[in-house]
Amino acid sequence: MGANMARRLKDVGYTVSAVYDVHAPSAAELARELGATHATSLEAVTSAADVIFTVVTDDAAQLGVFAESGDSLLKNAKGKRFINCATISPKTHVEVERRAKSAGATSLEACMASSIPQARAGTLYLMCGGDEAEFKRVKPILEKLSSALRFVGKTGQAAQVKALVNMVMNINTAGLAEGLGLGSALGLDLEMLREVFSQTGANSQVLKTDGEDMQNRAHDCYFSAAHAAKDSGIAATLGREVGLKLPLAEATHQQFERMVALGLGGLDKSGIAELTFKGRHA
Repeated sequence: MGANMARRLKDVGYTVSAVYDVHAPSAAELARELGATHATSLEAVTSAADVIFTVVTDDAAQLGVFAESGDSLLKNAKGKRFINCATISPKTHVEVERRAKSAGATSLEACMASSIPQARAGTLYLMCGGDEAEFKRVKPILEKLSSALRFVGKTGQAAQVKALVNMVMNINTAGLAEGLGLGSALGLDLEMLREVFSQTGANSQVLKTDGEDMQNRAHDCYFSAAHAAKDSGIAATLGREVGLKLPLAEATHQQFERMVALGLGGLDKSGIAELTFKGRHA
């Protein structure tokens, strides 16, 4: 996602000064492509750029790149602007904002919906949270990455909204996998079944993106089952924190966690169908 956002920004005329990744060969290759510096430290990224985007995997990774000691994006960060795009817990966004402020920098949530093709085309749906004045300052950049831009509210609230987006999406994905899996077990024509789904209350965006892939076992990764497990866990935690019972969210979380435990976490989330079609996975 980050690489394709960088490509998009380069295409529309922004200078991509430096790129960094924990997998150094990926960063080196992207740097050559974009004419950017391959930064071998986080500090070097901050030194090279005025606005720094982060796209990481989870809370630990986000707190790691904003570490309060050692190599960190916060070194010499006074006056810098950070735009953080990962799907992580709201409390981590709040903590990153605190650390950035302490370093004299600013931090903004820009939680992403959509996937790799949209990142490349600049048609992401971005949900932003933080200081509204800061959002307005970086809005011209964000508009080049997004076909729809929404300021949600204070820091943490965009992450809450994104958690709910992914909670509902993941529930839909698990439900579709069960519907198609049961249809297959009944001997129904799945092409017909998907067509009927598309014209009835069973229709969904997930049917469009994942239905054919579930049928054909085409699970090339756009949004991994491991990320779905992580994001479903964030939503389930939010529910417990406010005292709500979310049985569908909890069950979906357990299904994606099962995929991870079975070594299937690297598949696209459509791979949850491997758990519901007879004869696919033990």
